[in-house]
Amino acid sequence: MGRAKPPVKAAETKSRCAIYTRKSTEDGLEQEFNSLDAQREAGEAYIASQKHEGWVCLPTLYDDGGFSGGNVERPGLQRMLTDIKDGKIDCVVVYKVDRLSRSLMDFARVMETFEKHKVSFVSVTQQFNTTHSMGRLTLNILLSFAQFEREIIGERIRDKLAAQRRKGKWAGGIPVLGYDVDRSGPSPKLIVNAREAMQVRKIFEWYLEHCSLLAVVRRLDEKNVSNKAWTTQRSVVRGGRPFDKNALYCLLTNPIYIGQVVHNGERFKGEHEAIVEADVFNRVNATLKHNGRTGGKEVRNKYGALLRGLLHCQCCQRAMTHTFTQRKERLYRYYTCTRAISVGHDQCPQPTLPAAEIESAVIEQIRSIAHDRGLQAEVLQQAEAGILEEKEVLTTERDRLMKDRVSHESELRRLSVGSSHPATTALIADLHDRIARMNSRLSELSQLLAKLESERIAETDVTQAFGDFDKLWQTLSPREQTQLIALLVSRVEYDAERQTMAVCFHDTAIASLIERHAKERS
Repeated sequence: MGRAKPPVKAAETKSRCAIYTRKSTEDGLEQEFNSLDAQREAGEAYIASQKHEGWVCLPTLYDDGGFSGGNVERPGLQRMLTDIKDGKIDCVVVYKVDRLSRSLMDFARVMETFEKHKVSFVSVTQQFNTTHSMGRLTLNILLSFAQFEREIIGERIRDKLAAQRRKGKWAGGIPVLGYDVDRSGPSPKLIVNAREAMQVRKIFEWYLEHCSLLAVVRRLDEKNVSNKAWTTQRSVVRGGRPFDKNALYCLLTNPIYIGQVVHNGERFKGEHEAIVEADVFNRVNATLKHNGRTGGKEVRNKYGALLRGLLHCQCCQRAMTHTFTQRKERLYRYYTCTRAISVGHDQCPQPTLPAAEIESAVIEQIRSIAHDRGLQAEVLQQAEAGILEEKEVLTTERDRLMKDRVSHESELRRLSVGSSHPATTALIADLHDRIARMNSRLSELSQLLAKLESERIAETDVTQAFGDFDKLWQTLSPREQTQLIALLVSRVEYDAERQTMAVCFHDTAIASLIERHAKERS
């Protein structure tokens, strides 16, 4: 028998190790030796200690400075994942697990990629390796706590912002035109920028004048008025761009201009000074809301269709849309039943109506109210029914709030003589906030109910308002005439079979007409 040959020594295999580093904020990254450098240094030392296992540190830097661990949208991480898929990495080393991810779901996806390409994962400070089952278990436990910590931090930040908003403080964000941020005190405050505040007031005036976002945007462009420009703490200039419709809409709907701050849909009185009157702000937002529902039809109503969106075919129970045709230089306008348009003109008793005739008939019916006692009574009854319904809604809300306030005050008294535990203190503070908000809303409701009470309309008001309608109508432009009809009339029903027409008025029609008369006289 020959002598047995000694076993051949296996060739040492190298493990190419990538070091991944991350820091959530950019603070301190400009320093010569920052947090990312410290993490990498720890990773390099660990890899050097495993040299006997064939570990080699790759020179490529996979760094993410100023990126949250709550998602995977990070350039350094994505570059590393690409290199893993290309087979350039055998092991990923991090300082702590949460440097790679703070989301359990995201981490599971990343680990799936690691396992698919046979890449192991090592945490320097937590001493585990995913090549072993115990390491994987430890990893999942640590990651669960990392995600829990991230969620707790998020809740604390949200609670702090909510508390600041409830107290009317400015809680950060993008500065708005009309205000500057004063950071000289313990907490930042908004102070009025006089020049910009004048621009903001002009913008609100222009919208009330044009009732069109696009028209105001064009005017702002002509006047070279741009959005708010500001400088960040890193001396980077932001904003200062020309207005577009979206930016203008955000400005016109921002309650900050009437001295309020918003949190979760609730408004609170702010510490800062208002620069727009509440009445102007409310009128602008009412117009925006109306134009949003109707598509701004009054603004784009090129051919002066007074009954656009109001006229309906009673036989087909469909709307009648405004159409026109042009022969030579003459324009002929019509209202056409939408059912006739969609399924054929033979399906409607009278698919088209001459626009001028039906509009004149509606105007004539409005005029006739001044001389017809029966119509006056009907319009007055309709208006009073609307006011009564609104009063019932407001009264119900007031009674509910008063009942809740009594309950909260009783609970507050009970807690005030009890424990001084921090949880009890927080509950007392919350009850105080709720009662304050209730008192504010109750005050608003009292004002609204008093206003409704003062809006009681007498028969003489109806006679006078509609009696002067003719004079008022002659002084209005075509666009203003369309707006007035929309304020007065809610719906016009045309019955082709009986050749009759019914005009339904808004509950607030009389009040609107009286207000318009007062405006014209002033």
